[in-house]
Amino acid sequence: QLQLVESGGGLVQPGGSLRLSCVASGRTLDYYAIGWFRQAPGKEREGVAAMGAPISSVYYSDAVKGRFTISRNNAVNTAYLQMNSLKPEDTGVYYCAATQGWNYGLGPGTYDYWGQGTQVTVYS
Repeated sequence: QLQLVESGGGLVQPGGSLRLSCVASGRTLDYYAIGWFRQAPGKEREGVAAMGAPISSVYYSDAVKGRFTISRNNAVNTAYLQMNSLKPEDTGVYYCAATQGWNYGLGPGTYDYWGQGTQVTVYS
C-alpha cells in the first residue's frame, strides 16, 4: 500500500525558506489528494495546505496563506511544500498525508495515509 516519507526539515532563521518533500512508494501518487499538516509541542495537529488529484481545489490555512505553496510532481511520485517568510510560530513537526477520498481538505480525519514527519525549527 501507499507509504510516505517526508524530508527537507531543519533549522532556519525567521524570514528564511525551506522546501519539504514527500516521496510516495507502493502506489502512484496520481490517484491521491495530498495534505500537509503540522504539530507543535502541546498543540493539536493543524492542516496547512491541501491539493486534489488531479488538481481541483487548493486550500491553505489562514496562518500560512501567501507564504506557503503546495505542489506535486507525479512523474517522480513526490509532493512538496515550499515555505517562505518563515516565522517562529511555524515551528513544529510537519507531516504529509494522502487520501483517495473526494472530501479532502485541511481536516486530518479525511486522510488515510501519513508520513513519519520532519522537524522544522524557526529560531534566531
